[in-house]
Amino acid sequence: MRDLLFLAHRIPYPPTKGDKLRAWHFLRHFAKSRRVHLGCFIDDDRDWAHVPVLKDLAADTCFVPLRRSRALARSLPALLSERPMTLPYYYDAGLAQWTDRLQRDQSMTVFVYSSSMAQYAMGQPRSTRIIDFVDVDSQKWRDYADRERWPVATMYRREGKALLEAERRIAREFDASVFVSDAEAELFRQLAPECRDRIRTVSNGVDWHHFSPGVEYPDPYAGAGSSVLCFTGMMDYWPNVDAVAWFATTLFARLRQTMPSATFWIVGANPSRRVQKLAELPGVVVTGRVPDVRPYLARAGAVVAPLRIARGIQNKVLEAMAMGRPVVASEQAYEGLRAQPGRDLIVARDADDFVRGVEQIWAGRHDDLGARARQAVQRDYDWSRQLESLDQLVASVEREVSRGERFPPRASVAV
Repeated sequence: MRDLLFLAHRIPYPPTKGDKLRAWHFLRHFAKSRRVHLGCFIDDDRDWAHVPVLKDLAADTCFVPLRRSRALARSLPALLSERPMTLPYYYDAGLAQWTDRLQRDQSMTVFVYSSSMAQYAMGQPRSTRIIDFVDVDSQKWRDYADRERWPVATMYRREGKALLEAERRIAREFDASVFVSDAEAELFRQLAPECRDRIRTVSNGVDWHHFSPGVEYPDPYAGAGSSVLCFTGMMDYWPNVDAVAWFATTLFARLRQTMPSATFWIVGANPSRRVQKLAELPGVVVTGRVPDVRPYLARAGAVVAPLRIARGIQNKVLEAMAMGRPVVASEQAYEGLRAQPGRDLIVARDADDFVRGVEQIWAGRHDDLGARARQAVQRDYDWSRQLESLDQLVASVEREVSRGERFPPRASVAV
């Protein structure tokens, strides 16, 4: 049984948000056939309660508390250099010693989840190293910069540039770089052409048995679901905050002219102050953390994904489609999905498109949209298919490394 070191910037359990969801499925799958060592940060004190689940899964673990104030203090000196702030933010000396010991004592496969964790596997030529970038994070910082004003925009743009250089250095040293969608993989091939032959795609999946419309869920809307528009997500995540704020303040009043009884439900944990304030608008409801998002999806008249900043694949869209709900998504939220606009979901190019799409659903012009959405998820986003692709990728890279078929000889490169 080959050992595998799994490094993640956030504890991969419980799988209640996008990055944890992918990491959890990958980690649990690896543990079925490998002796797994897990190193990760914990940035939410409530997640310490889930440590026993992961200790039962892994042979060896290292959990590091991440205090945001301390992490930020570590990262600020990077502004005086060309390094991205992201890397010192996620640096811990104890974790570095633990990973060094594991990699020094034996040859193993190292699977790194997110660019911020690659620093713990640099300069380890005995190991087979695979980096799951998931998205092109450097581009996300550039997208943030386009939505902000000076001086924040300048800082974000600087981080995007510095992080891209780090991503390219990581990709040059690692044996394979993985992305969540073909669109993200192709973007990185353009940004790092020297690594294009080592860039692969492994998509996300959906547990469509869990997200099933065939279950009788309680009704959180007290019978008013047909006029409910629902958004789900972590509500302290900036792209989600921007999305619901734009929708609530720009589009929702227009929609209430067509459907005066319409309500917009923002469902998700940790709503920021900006999100909480949206509840003062007529018809807007902010729930905060809920025990299960499925009743909110199942009973909604439509699910909206009005993201203006998005990378990779939006799990919130896949989950709503799996629940058989009609979805109206922005082009940014749709990018990377293997789904057909107009057949599986409605894709809106602008505000007018968004309003028109919702109004068409209310008018009954897309009554079969939800059923086709679920069929698309079952066809293209079953987790077993994605995990099979992951197995094939890892096995292929391990064979190449064992045969000495390394891509240009790898030197130790500081990130």
